[in-house]
Amino acid sequence: MMAGLGRSFNTLWAATTVSNIGDGIAAAAAPLLVASVTDDPVLVGLAVFVQQLPWVLFSLVSGVFVDRLDRRWLIVVVNVLRGLVVGVLALAVWRDVATIPVIYAAGFLLGTCETLGDNASGTLVPMVVKSEDLPRANARMQTVFFAVNQFAAPPLGAALFVLAAALPFGINAVTFVLAAVLISTLRGVRRAAPAAERRSVRADIGEGLRWLWNHSALRMLTVALFLMNITYMAGFSILVLYSRERLGLNEYGYGLLITAYAVGALVGAMIAPRLQRRFSDSLLLRVGLVIETLTHVGLALAGTEWVAGPVLIAFGIHCSILGAVSVTLRQRTVPDELRGRVQSVYMMFAVGGLALGALLGGLIARWLGITGPFWVSAAAMAVLMGVAWRPFGRLRVPSGANRREDGHDGRRDSQVPVAR
Repeated sequence: MMAGLGRSFNTLWAATTVSNIGDGIAAAAAPLLVASVTDDPVLVGLAVFVQQLPWVLFSLVSGVFVDRLDRRWLIVVVNVLRGLVVGVLALAVWRDVATIPVIYAAGFLLGTCETLGDNASGTLVPMVVKSEDLPRANARMQTVFFAVNQFAAPPLGAALFVLAAALPFGINAVTFVLAAVLISTLRGVRRAAPAAERRSVRADIGEGLRWLWNHSALRMLTVALFLMNITYMAGFSILVLYSRERLGLNEYGYGLLITAYAVGALVGAMIAPRLQRRFSDSLLLRVGLVIETLTHVGLALAGTEWVAGPVLIAFGIHCSILGAVSVTLRQRTVPDELRGRVQSVYMMFAVGGLALGALLGGLIARWLGITGPFWVSAAAMAVLMGVAWRPFGRLRVPSGANRREDGHDGRRDSQVPVAR
């Protein structure tokens, strides 16, 4: 399956697979844990918000250190720290002391680690594969993410939570450590900039901000995805309550609802490279705007899992294709020495949108009812579609392969599954 992409990519792919097993298990268990402590939609939404908040607070600084430090060892250290945090949470759940403040604290610490780990991870693919192989490499990384993290692991996570609430988090802690061991064996990844070229943290942050702002295509895509992620998370942050109160599903049903999205996302990841070759990026992005808008309408109207499930399948296909277009654009555009900083700006807006959406989702649900966030998101997406339609028509993903020097692609760039 990995033929042609090299040993380094195989190692990265294996580490990603291991970590996604644990993350997928915990992704289903975490909302169930919060919902077992409180049924207040605001408190449920805040659990998502506190884990995304560090991206707003620390992402820009994290990007500087991703460009300064050895990215491989940075990921190793961060994964070990994440394993410790999740391990402590598992112990708290086992001892029945996992209160809302404890859950929030664990989420904030994990989010802080993610600003370093995910920014660094997002720079590795274009460092270990050729530019012309990026769509294929990204498709394989997305495929394992959706197949394992979103498809196979969540139902298992829900089942393990019912069996023993602490078990999913304990498994997640172990997978973080195993992923760290695998990444430690990765070869061919060096620091992006020699120490002699370093300046102040503020100057480095400013350089990344200016580069992204002056690139019209990435600037437009960053702003659009920021707004799209607000609308997306406004509804999905309270999905665990939506599945229970609107659709009448139990814990297993909630896990299967997540799996429906994962099925679509897996299909989308598999067909994205072919679609990118056959259709223009403008068309794919514009179709994505329509699908995203209709997703919120469909979920607002759905009263049964037989309607919500197909809607989530279509949404998953769309997310994978949109992610493939945006990731390839960044990977082929941003210079390697700026990759961490530019990605940190992108991720600050992308995950910041998720954080803001999570904060608003619970408030809207309390005010307008459990389907309120989906109706508000549908209206907001309709406005965004009108604004972004023409600019999206001018977006283009560079198609040429760039020359590699010292084992790196000097004019290419980077992602990680989570923010699109």
